[in-house]
Amino acid sequence: MIRALALGPLVALGLTGAAMAQSIGICDDFRSSAFALAEPWEENSRQFANGAVRLAVTDTIEPAAGAFHLVILSPPYDEVGGRSCSVVSGSDGIGLAGLTLDGMTAEYDPATGLRFRLRATRWLPQTGDYADAVLTVTLNQASGAVTARLD
Repeated sequence: MIRALALGPLVALGLTGAAMAQSIGICDDFRSSAFALAEPWEENSRQFANGAVRLAVTDTIEPAAGAFHLVILSPPYDEVGGRSCSVVSGSDGIGLAGLTLDGMTAEYDPATGLRFRLRATRWLPQTGDYADAVLTVTLNQASGAVTARLD
């Protein structure tokens, strides 16, 4: 899932800080589009909670150092039975340099909800290097609340 990075787009976007805060938003036509589903789909999508929750990695191709996002389809359901759709990205909707479901762990805590830990790669603009990271995402199915942290 990791590709050679073009530094220009992220520098132009002002991502020069030491760490990127995660952004969580509703799905949109860019980061969560079916066109962006990372191949192979079978390896980049997983179901949980008896199929009520689905995680999918998307690859928007650009910006190259921030193209990977995590899409979460989950309860609560809307009035016509559709799931909520959230997308986890890096700072200001820019993604990560790499993200994979391989080796992901999932656990359930009744007090907080489902917790997922995924291997990620982030670009460090201050050095021009990459760093391995762990993206921890917590989903409360009752409220639809999603939190994320990149360590």
